[in-house]
Amino acid sequence: MKKPAIAAFVFLGVIWGSNFVFVKSAAQYISPLQITLLRVLFGFVPVLVYALLSGALRREHWRHAQHFLVMSLLATAVYYFAFAKGTALLDTSIAGMLGGAIPLFTFLCAWVFLRSEPLSGLKVLGVGLGFLGILLVARPWSTQGAIDPLGVLYMILGSCSVGCSFVYAKRYISPLGLPAVALVTYQIGLALVMLLVVTPLQGIDAVFVDTGAWVGLVFGLGLLGTGAAYLAYYLIVAAFGAVAASAVTYIPPVVALVIGAWLGEPVTGSSWVAVGLILGGVGLVQMRVGGWRRGEFQRD
Repeated sequence: MKKPAIAAFVFLGVIWGSNFVFVKSAAQYISPLQITLLRVLFGFVPVLVYALLSGALRREHWRHAQHFLVMSLLATAVYYFAFAKGTALLDTSIAGMLGGAIPLFTFLCAWVFLRSEPLSGLKVLGVGLGFLGILLVARPWSTQGAIDPLGVLYMILGSCSVGCSFVYAKRYISPLGLPAVALVTYQIGLALVMLLVVTPLQGIDAVFVDTGAWVGLVFGLGLLGTGAAYLAYYLIVAAFGAVAASAVTYIPPVVALVIGAWLGEPVTGSSWVAVGLILGGVGLVQMRVGGWRRGEFQRD
């Protein structure tokens, strides 16, 4: 069990860090909303298959449908769309660094809505360092090569959305004691239905003219980055516990930076300082085990 879980840990960090380049590639041909729809569609397939084979789905679960609906919005539809929109407007490395700030927003959402976490000096320092890193990424003072502020705002919206989903899950989902794979199946399935309703389908097939774009979208974002990533995350949690599993959040921003540099994006020394500040802030707010922690809740 340990060896597969370690492999899943590495896989998860790499695939989450690679998601941004897959989005960027697909955004040349289709809209962020269409990217989100296809990502959820192809991510739903392996999750549904696994849920059916494991016998985790039950009709009686649907008496909690209102909670599944909220999670499908916060942790899937809004989250994925906001990150797709933000990534389309930003460099891969910038989007990846901002995506690493999710645990900061999780903590803030938990503090605001649950009041279960004391706002200690250490955590205030962690939040401050994290947001200093975000500010260094956004560089609002720069007049050359300025970062698109709308892209930054979309990344923050996505982080807030998934952060709120963890808090909602702690309060309303965790007490239900339902199988994790069942919750994920309902969550992604409902998000898929909603996205089918609101997404214009005209021109969505344009992504399939580029082999690299559609392979990255279908396999990188969908089957691996969404479907297999969910299953890998729960394998890690089962083997090492939620606290250890939360450490995977440190890998994706670094992977995104490396990929950005490989693609020729302007990855400077300040970029590494910024990601160091963000991850340092995350480390401080996660230092004490608490129920709000990212590892305690469902992951995208």
